[in-house]
Amino acid sequence: MLLLIIPISILLYYFYRGEKLPKDKIIDRIEVYKSKRKMNVYSGGILLKTYKIALGKNPVGHKEIEGDCKTPEGTYTIDGKNPESAFHKNLGVSYPNEKDLEDAAALGKSAGGDIKIHGLRNGRGYRSKFHRWKDWTAGCIAVTDYEIDELYEAVKVGAEIEIFP
Repeated sequence: MLLLIIPISILLYYFYRGEKLPKDKIIDRIEVYKSKRKMNVYSGGILLKTYKIALGKNPVGHKEIEGDCKTPEGTYTIDGKNPESAFHKNLGVSYPNEKDLEDAAALGKSAGGDIKIHGLRNGRGYRSKFHRWKDWTAGCIAVTDYEIDELYEAVKVGAEIEIFP
């Protein structure tokens, strides 16, 4: 019996997409909780949905320099959308801010950039929710392809994103 339950559970996990984001809602705030691997999205102060996420390969602490594989912490904005991304689609995060640039310069390094909320690498969408089993990005916030599709439509450029430890 157990030999049957395990594969069925894996299939259910893989194919069940969960609750959909409500239609015709504009997301104006995003909160990321790195330690919980969760991202909440809001419209007008109302929580619309919570996503499970994957982070940079070195997730503890604030991003300091280019190549440290950390996901930044702090308050930023969504500064663009890219439907032609190497990772299905993406939403740009306005990292680095002035303080990030100053801190990296004090270390004699580049702060880096190109931080996104994105789907899976093109051609690898079949991994679906299994990508969450480990942190794998270079500092971005990763969701499944179908999740970035709904976020891409609903998140407004200029939305605030606050990333907590």
